[in-house]
This record gives sequence, structure tokens and C-alpha cells, in this order.
Amino acid sequence: MNLVEIILKEHSKAMRDSVAHYVGSSPARFAELIDVFLKGPYWLTQRAAWPLNYCVTAHPELIKPHLSRVLKSLEVPAAPTAVKRNVVRLLQFIDIPKSFQGRAAASCFGYLADKKETIAVRVFSMTVLGNIATKQPELKEELKVIIEDQLPYGSAAFRSRGQAVLKQLAR
Repeated sequence: MNLVEIILKEHSKAMRDSVAHYVGSSPARFAELIDVFLKGPYWLTQRAAWPLNYCVTAHPELIKPHLSRVLKSLEVPAAPTAVKRNVVRLLQFIDIPKSFQGRAAASCFGYLADKKETIAVRVFSMTVLGNIATKQPELKEELKVIIEDQLPYGSAAFRSRGQAVLKQLAR
């Protein structure tokens, strides 16, 4: 199967399901999908993101060998919004190994603090940071301060997620 052809054919649930079924739990096929996602161009990255997230949700272990590359894509100053949004989204659903938590937290704190960043990236970043903070309690206070500072001015989605993460941090 040529992933690029399938992804370009249409942007639909059928495409997502077809790609996810093809990838299944195969590390080699998942690596193909990661390559398509990370290499772009932007519109291909955007379309590949949906099945990629679907695959990670179903088989979170598949992303682990690719975490370094995926996190590196967040460290690019002009990273496309589709890359940031979808990488941070998938980070919500995995147990980030301790060796990568610092890099993930640094990117997510940067996105959360940037009021010009899209709401989706900021909200997903909050969840990732909340998950990391449960393992690294020294981050709880910093995260709490940032969320509480922005909560009164946030969108409904931001306020809702912020309150949920604050409850998580209080445990």
C-alpha cells in the first residue's frame, strides 16, 4: 500500500480507517506513517495526522521508538500548527518515558504560556503537562500558576480543561 496515495486520495473517515487498518500494530508500517507525517509538505502532514493519532490511541507503544523525532519536530521554531497540534494531542494518550519528559514539558510549557498559540495546542499542552506533573510533582506549582493566571481570559475549552487539570494537580 502506498500511504501517500491513500492519504491524498481523500480526507475522510474511510481514509483514516484504511490507513489505521493497514498500519495495525505493525512497527514497520507505523514508521512509514511517521515518515509521511514528519516529512510533509504541510497539507500531507495535516492529512496524515488523523490516522496517526488514531493509531497511537489504539497502539500507544508504536510511538515510543519515534518519540525523539516527534519531539524534535516540536522544537523547530516555525513548526506548522498541524504538527504542533497533532504531536501534542498524541502525547496526551501515552506514558511519556522519563528520559523524554523534560523535552515534552519544555515544549508544552512554551505553548501554554504563548497566548498567540492556538487554543487546541494550548489545551493539549495542559493535559500533557498535567500527566507529566503527576510523575514529577515539582512541576505542579509552576503549571498551576500558569493555568490560574490565564483561566479568567481563556476560551470555554481552555477554562474547562484548565479546571480539570487543576483538579488533577490537587490530588
